[in-house]
Order: sequence, then C-alpha cells, then structure tokens
Amino acid sequence: MTELTVSILYSIAVLLLLWGLYFLLGYRNKKREWKQKVGEWYPEQKRKSAISVFGDRFDESKAAIPLSNKLKAANIHLLPSEYLGIHVLGGLMLVVFLFYIFKLPLNLVLILIPVVLFLSHYLLFLLRKNKYEERFNAQLADICRLLGNGARSGLTINQGIDMVAREVDAPAGEEFKRISNELKLGVALEPALRSMQKRNNSREFQLFIATLLIQKKTGGNLAATLESMSNTLEDRKLLNQTIKTMTSEQRYISILVPAMPIFIVLMMNNIIDGFTDSLRTIPGMIILVLFLGGIVLSFFLIRKITNIKV
Repeated sequence: MTELTVSILYSIAVLLLLWGLYFLLGYRNKKREWKQKVGEWYPEQKRKSAISVFGDRFDESKAAIPLSNKLKAANIHLLPSEYLGIHVLGGLMLVVFLFYIFKLPLNLVLILIPVVLFLSHYLLFLLRKNKYEERFNAQLADICRLLGNGARSGLTINQGIDMVAREVDAPAGEEFKRISNELKLGVALEPALRSMQKRNNSREFQLFIATLLIQKKTGGNLAATLESMSNTLEDRKLLNQTIKTMTSEQRYISILVPAMPIFIVLMMNNIIDGFTDSLRTIPGMIILVLFLGGIVLSFFLIRKITNIKV
C-alpha cells in the first residue's frame, strides 16, 4: 500500500469522524430542546414537605387574605405563610437571646416574646405604610410620558396602555398588564380604569385616571396634557425625595432612641446579677410602665414631626 493511499484513507477517516461529531452534537441539541418543550407541556410535580403543603393551604384560605393585602400594601414580597414562619423563627431566636444570653427569667421571657412580636408586626406595617402606592406613584411620571409619546405617534389609549404594560416594571407594570388583558377581552375602557382606580387610592393616581377619562369623553390634546402631568409628577417626586433626604437622620433617631435604653438594660442585666429584680416590685413595675410609655411616645413624636406631606 502506497503512502498516497494511506493519506487518502486517513483523510477520509478524519472527515467521517468530524461528520459523525457534527450529527452527534445536532442530535444532542434537538434532544435538549425536546426535553425543554416536554417539561413545559407536562411540568413535573415535585414532592413537597408537610410544612410547605400546610403553608400553601393557608395562603389559599380566606384567613390569609387580610394579611396578604397588608403585605402587598407594604410592598413586602412574602407570602402570608412565609411571613408567619419568619415570626415563629424570630420568637425562637428571642428565647435564645433573652434567656441564654441576657439571662432574663423564663417567665419574663415568655411574657416579652408575644409583646415584642406584636410590636414588630405593628411597627413594620406602620413604617412601610403605603409603600406600594409610593412605588406606583414614582412610576406615574414615566407612564404619562410613554402614553403622551404614544398619543403623538397616533396610538389610541388602549394601544398606549398595552405599550406601558410591556415597558414598565412592577408594580405599575403588573396593574397595566391586568387592565390590558381586560381590554383585550372586550371590557370597556372606563370600567377597566374604574376597577384599577379602586385598587389604588393615592391622589396622584386618582388625578391620572380622571384625566384619561375626561380626555376620552371630551377629546383634546391628550399628548400635551400628559406631558404637563408628567412634569408636575416629576417635580413632586423630586420634592418628596428631598424631604426624605433632609429628614432621614431624624427618622433613624426615632428607631435608635427607643432601642438604646432597652439594649443597655439587657446588657446591664447580663453583667450584674439581679439587675432587673427590682422591676418585679410594684414601684419597679410603675417605673417600667412609665419607661416603656416614654419610649413609645418619643418614637411617635419624632415620626410625627418628620412626616411631612406635600
């Protein structure tokens, strides 16, 4: 066998190897695509633990609806079962800290834990009150600008709403996706906007919906009106941010002032044995009640002073 024949056979073998590798890779890609499609068509039901199943049932029950609405209004991305689970875990951590680290009596710990959990629940929703509406209102200027640009380019209000649903992020994007789907299903514009208006009670959003409905009925230059509203909302947004920046120190002080004396008392009880024994007496209980009342009063007074509305 000559060297030329060997070279030809070697070249053919290499070509066949490359050809086989090419078809093998193509087959693997097609197989991966088919697995992905089958997974989308027939999703695999993964097994859940008993705690997860109980949490899902609680989230779907009527008892979870008020808590779910509160979490949404506070812009907290947690399920009701997850929120309650965090509170249970926090209660167990408080037992460890108060009883084993700060050396408080067990009966006092069992009294303090429900009080602390209730106060943390109340203060969380107090401090994050209307956060969902605030984030929604912060996006209204961009929404007005998008709708105004759409009106200039010849789009109808329905088409502009569909564009906003695609371009704007949550939470406003989710609300406009919902109203866009309602419009596609044949719901009239005014009932769809009214239903959306009931889900958000802020003054800025009420003005926005009223402007759209008036322009829909009477006509006029919708683009110019939306541009003017966008500028006004942008100015209000900058003013609110300036106020928050100027009052940020006072708002943090309203949290630190109540927390510091409580932490100092716990640390002194850990250092000096029997430091809190005097609190079990009648005069000590009176002083404790006055002390806690002063802390709560200072918190609300500072928050009230720094709560500037425009």
